[in-house]
Amino acid sequence: MAAEIGHYALILALLISLVQASFPLVGAARGDRGLMMLASHCAVGGFGFVALAFAALTWCFVTSDFSVALVVSSSQLAKPLVYKFTGVWANHEGSMLLWVLILVIFGAAIAIFGRNLPAALKARVLAVQAMIASGFLAFSLGTSNPFNRLDQAPLDGNGMNPILQDPGLVIHPPFLYLGYVGFSVAFSFAVAALIEGRVDATWARWVRPWVLAAWCFLTIGITLGSFWAYYILGWGGWWFWDPVENVSFMPWLAGTALLHSSLVVERRHALVNWTILLAILTFSLSLIGTFVVRSGVLTSVHAFATDPERGVFILALLILATGGALTLYAIRIPALKFGAPFAAVSREGSLTVNNVLLLAATATVFLGTFYPLFVDLMGRDKISVGPPFYNRTFVPIMVLLMIAMVIGPALKWKRDSLKNAIFTIRTAIAIAVAGAFLVAALTLGKHLLTAMGIGLSLWIICGSLMAVVNRMKLGRTDFSQSLKLAANAPRSFYGLVMAHMGFGFVVGAITTVSTWQLENVTTMKQGESAGIAGYAFLLRDVKTLRGAQYDADMGTFDVTLDGSAITTLTAERRFYHVQQQQTTHTGIRTNFISNIYVTLGEPDGSGLWVVRLYYHPLAPWLWLGGLTMALGGFTSLSDRRFRVGAPQRARGNLNPAPAE
Repeated sequence: MAAEIGHYALILALLISLVQASFPLVGAARGDRGLMMLASHCAVGGFGFVALAFAALTWCFVTSDFSVALVVSSSQLAKPLVYKFTGVWANHEGSMLLWVLILVIFGAAIAIFGRNLPAALKARVLAVQAMIASGFLAFSLGTSNPFNRLDQAPLDGNGMNPILQDPGLVIHPPFLYLGYVGFSVAFSFAVAALIEGRVDATWARWVRPWVLAAWCFLTIGITLGSFWAYYILGWGGWWFWDPVENVSFMPWLAGTALLHSSLVVERRHALVNWTILLAILTFSLSLIGTFVVRSGVLTSVHAFATDPERGVFILALLILATGGALTLYAIRIPALKFGAPFAAVSREGSLTVNNVLLLAATATVFLGTFYPLFVDLMGRDKISVGPPFYNRTFVPIMVLLMIAMVIGPALKWKRDSLKNAIFTIRTAIAIAVAGAFLVAALTLGKHLLTAMGIGLSLWIICGSLMAVVNRMKLGRTDFSQSLKLAANAPRSFYGLVMAHMGFGFVVGAITTVSTWQLENVTTMKQGESAGIAGYAFLLRDVKTLRGAQYDADMGTFDVTLDGSAITTLTAERRFYHVQQQQTTHTGIRTNFISNIYVTLGEPDGSGLWVVRLYYHPLAPWLWLGGLTMALGGFTSLSDRRFRVGAPQRARGNLNPAPAE
């Protein structure tokens, strides 16, 4: 019964979305307040029905209803309850329903929290959101119905991919989808502004919180995905430039550019056309990611579907959404009014440079991701694009961005002097240069690129701290006055500092772990030791475990440093019977300065086991830095200026000059 309730709830949600996508647009054009108000009611109602459908599917999984085909393919009786729950989105159909659920959650949030939005703009935004929801609800019902029944229910299911039976599945996909889908709000605001023919500070002030929230969620999703790959795949890596990794990274890069450009629109009413275009492109990249994962154009542990029919459907949605928005952009953008010009050396100028570099980086990742797929599609030889390509193309662009991201906040709006900005951050320059020279000297010039990377990390971290020092006027006024200045600084300022510092942590960690990581692949038998970076690993024993779903070999390692006991680590090789698949569970010990890491490999039949040992200096800061960036974003989001919309302007003053 639950499956039928969920199916009919999706049908009703689709009908409501079609109403929401049409009548409010008519109401906005005619000034009919009743039709415009219909958008909010439909948004909340549509959310209710999609939530009911998702709850029904969850019930089918939790109760192991094997009359539902999706439950059979992605669950089994012996699976722990938590993985029955996460199994809802560990497949194509269920993850698509989660995608739609998050989409309508954002629509309902606009309806509930957008009370101060102009009625016509709100109606148009919700109508565009409903157009997107209608497309994906039709996709779910037409090609990916999660509630399809089987004629005869089996006694047990096939289970889900063993790699996905991990706590990472509980939090990684929802955060990733919150980021992907969150950018749909910026897209809807952009299209609504084009329909309305007006973009002003009010528009930008309403868009920025949604963009910032989506960016924070996507940052967390990518960070958790990197950590998940690190500890579950057993290869000791944190990023592989896999195509599915890349399609989550591209919206993040474009979204970062959008976040910064929308600030210029709010403050100076400049870069309007560019910001509108970025809003369209950022969500389009999210749609491209959805297409890649679900179209069958690649095979990956991340990919859900290989059905060409589904791929064609999503491609059609992508073309309609992106093509329609870009066509509207080409028609309406010449009529939009823009703000006052600004000098090249100014805060606006630095943010423009920031945008250009971020979009260049996005284009590089796009080329590296899709060129091999295009070559394969043309029937030519298969090629692969890996780290060497990105090291030569992506990294130089990011180096320029890292230099600019410290100078930019030191510049004033409208016009400034580069000499003055450099003087303001002179301490950061001195520390960065000294750090780079120190690393180069200690390594006898063997790691000049590493020295540059550590110098850039110090540049970003110290430059961010210098912003706080300058804000407080430390050393230039009484300390009590400095404390008052610090207390009166807006949270958005501290959020910016935290986000930039988090990025500096990530840069330093990447540089350090890439240069000085150690690996020792050896064979060991019980009672033998192997070492790495001064640590000794004693293989105490290897036991055979029998679980409900798998058999496992578990190795226990006693770890010592200079003869002193440090910890005991266990590493497993699991073989899942139903899926006929083997997984690796690693043993990791961290002191937040470095990680030691062990995996248990194949036996050779004579009592020897293949063992991989890794030492990763500063690796924890890869993920702590990413989470710090997201925390900075949420800190900014807590600023009252982000939570309260700008008041609606008087009718006779639609495009006033922005406040200084």
